Amino acid sequence: MASHLLVIVFFLSSLYTPQLSACPVGNVEPVTNRILSSIFSDAKPKKTAAAPSDEIPPDNIFVPIQADDILPQIPISNHHPVPKTGIEDDDFRTLHTNSFYAGAFLGEQNQPIWTHPYSIWWGKGSQDPGVLQTWGLNIGHVEEVDLQYGPEEPPKVFTNPRKQSIILSATELDSQTTLTTDTHLPFSVNINLNVQPASKEPKITFPVVQGMSFVTAGYRNAMPTVQTGGRGFVEVNKPVMLGRTAKYRVKDFDGRDWLIYVNPVPGSAYDAGTFIKIDASTLLGPPAFQGTIQVARNPMGPKGEAIYDKAVGAFVCEAKLTAVVNEAKATYSFSYTKIGASPLLIFALPHHIQSLDPDLRWQVTDLQLRTSTKGMATAVWAEKLTFIETNLPITMSFGPWNPTMSANAKIRYPPDVLAFVSSIAERDLRRAMTEPIPPDSHYYAGKALAKFATIIWVIKDVLGSNAVASAGLAQLKQGMAKYVENQQRYPLYYDNSWKGVVSNAGFNDTGADFGNTYYNDHHFHFGYFVYTAAVIGYLEPEWLTQGNNKAWTNMLVKDFAESDYNGRDYPFQRSFDWWHGHSWAKGLFESADGKDQESTSEDGFASYAVKMWGKIIGDVNMEKRGNLMLAVQARSFNTYFYFSSTSTVQPPRFLPNKVTGILFENKIDHTTYFGNSPALIHGIHMVPLNPSSSFLRPRSFVKEEWDAVFSDGRALKDGPDGVEGGWRGILHANLALLDPKESFKFFRDGVGGHWDDGWIDGGASRTWYLVWAAGLGELAKSSR
Repeated sequence: MASHLLVIVFFLSSLYTPQLSACPVGNVEPVTNRILSSIFSDAKPKKTAAAPSDEIPPDNIFVPIQADDILPQIPISNHHPVPKTGIEDDDFRTLHTNSFYAGAFLGEQNQPIWTHPYSIWWGKGSQDPGVLQTWGLNIGHVEEVDLQYGPEEPPKVFTNPRKQSIILSATELDSQTTLTTDTHLPFSVNINLNVQPASKEPKITFPVVQGMSFVTAGYRNAMPTVQTGGRGFVEVNKPVMLGRTAKYRVKDFDGRDWLIYVNPVPGSAYDAGTFIKIDASTLLGPPAFQGTIQVARNPMGPKGEAIYDKAVGAFVCEAKLTAVVNEAKATYSFSYTKIGASPLLIFALPHHIQSLDPDLRWQVTDLQLRTSTKGMATAVWAEKLTFIETNLPITMSFGPWNPTMSANAKIRYPPDVLAFVSSIAERDLRRAMTEPIPPDSHYYAGKALAKFATIIWVIKDVLGSNAVASAGLAQLKQGMAKYVENQQRYPLYYDNSWKGVVSNAGFNDTGADFGNTYYNDHHFHFGYFVYTAAVIGYLEPEWLTQGNNKAWTNMLVKDFAESDYNGRDYPFQRSFDWWHGHSWAKGLFESADGKDQESTSEDGFASYAVKMWGKIIGDVNMEKRGNLMLAVQARSFNTYFYFSSTSTVQPPRFLPNKVTGILFENKIDHTTYFGNSPALIHGIHMVPLNPSSSFLRPRSFVKEEWDAVFSDGRALKDGPDGVEGGWRGILHANLALLDPKESFKFFRDGVGGHWDDGWIDGGASRTWYLVWAAGLGELAKSSR
């Protein structure tokens, strides 16, 4: 590898030596980035650093949690069932298992990647009917008129069809072509197409970054082809020369306008204006091209073209996140690394535009392109995008809470409420102390432990029964100790292949524990344990200093919410996608529709758990990260997942569903992975009801959803489409956000004077629901 690097460095130094430092990563600069650094259209390229040390705020909250150290009770495994297909990074780099670009290294490597507003995927020579065979990279963009809806009304699903709008390839690519990836970072990756498995350098490299305005292909001594699928190009205009760059205006097979810019490397004699149309679908360039081809969808005619003309020649290759939190106000920023002298154009999502720093408003353009499941993206001139959140839930703690609650507010429960809660809490505690923790699943075990912890918190903090709470706490600590010591039925292993802690249950069974071994749902599973640890640490602070309790819990946080960019053992923010504003639950599973998530509420609960754990252990930056995550989630959930009467982002036909169900990168399916009844579809976005629910689920939305789906007795309906078991309790606990009095009445009296403990799910208790509803009722009184 060292000798290969020397060859590349020598070659590039003859082209433009100053650019060899572009897009560095750590102490090793990948070969493909050295190649990219020579590919620009301007004779005076510019490198913009991605938040260099002098630009990182001194009070940046993304700092290490604790030193990397695999705990001695956690075995290390080097043999994960999923191979690292085509990954060029060495074994020391952490990998982003839940990232938007996972389609490039999973399975057949030919599933799409959604950068928004574009989707891209490797053709891999597919001969499927209606598909133009290619070994290049397909680029797709879908308009709302193209959406494919389910048969019902409102439709239960909409999907973005896969369209070969533009294809970037080269005549050298054939059946021996391989796809590799390098420089795996939180918000970017490089995708390489190599002409043969043993090739020392890629023929084409695509720097892929969320929100990129162009799809940029870096060519190295290849004969480029630009194609479209279907019936071929509807129109191809003669090139317009912008200096040495040739601009081609084309209409794809749908008759939609695209711009193609051919940018030769400075100093070369390449004639970019001699691409010829050799058949209905193909533009062919001269051989030995070295430079970039950049393509962009242009829905605005000359006005949009002028914007792209200004931006052409520069491309983004990395983004880095920083954030500063001061009390209830926070700013977070993406700083971009680009190559090229032109100003940088980045597409921002709707929730970004909502919270965009006012100082950047003048940089927002009129150019908008539709994304697959996040509405219209808006192009912004920026090498650093900054967003402001002004309503962080800093006063939120373990008890019932609402956004108007002051830091020192104390809920005063009426004596009759306390008496009734006390009688229920005694029974709930006995049950929690005698029922075994589910042994086969970290998800169900975490829920059971969190329920247990909440009951004890109520007994101690609300009822003031210290002795009773102490007895329960002793047993809860024993239950947690089994997991801290890694003595559960399916212990955790440190996976040294993909870098993370996983259950060993899935080494022989892919679907075990909801795919935990494959990095599915880690924020869901481990969030319950982190919350439990926070409650224990609050009730008994000395527990934090005993054994590995603190280090083990921090290990779980690091696995799904690592805050160190340079961490050795875990990738930065595995689950939470800061660009999308929410987490992705899908891990190392190939998917034609990309990553997905169905439980916004458990996503939010994981952030709440991080916040409270940080608060309890005195990690101020962790607490701030949890608060900011909740604020960003509140915005993104109410923009993309929850549909109020004022929603405008998702397709109008879909809005009467009121919630997404499962949101994928390519489709939204109004269902769950475990059933189709309304109680399940809506309830999975409610559970677990916790203090953050009041923040994430505004009362106005809860009212609209309840009136549309569960009012007039529908929340008590029996039957296949009714509300069975614990979902009845979940719906009525959610009702407390709207009508706490009616919610409390349900948990006190049941239905017709009959109470059924089966109405409480395994992660909650009647004790908590009573305190939850009564507390919200008291808060509502005090705010009048």
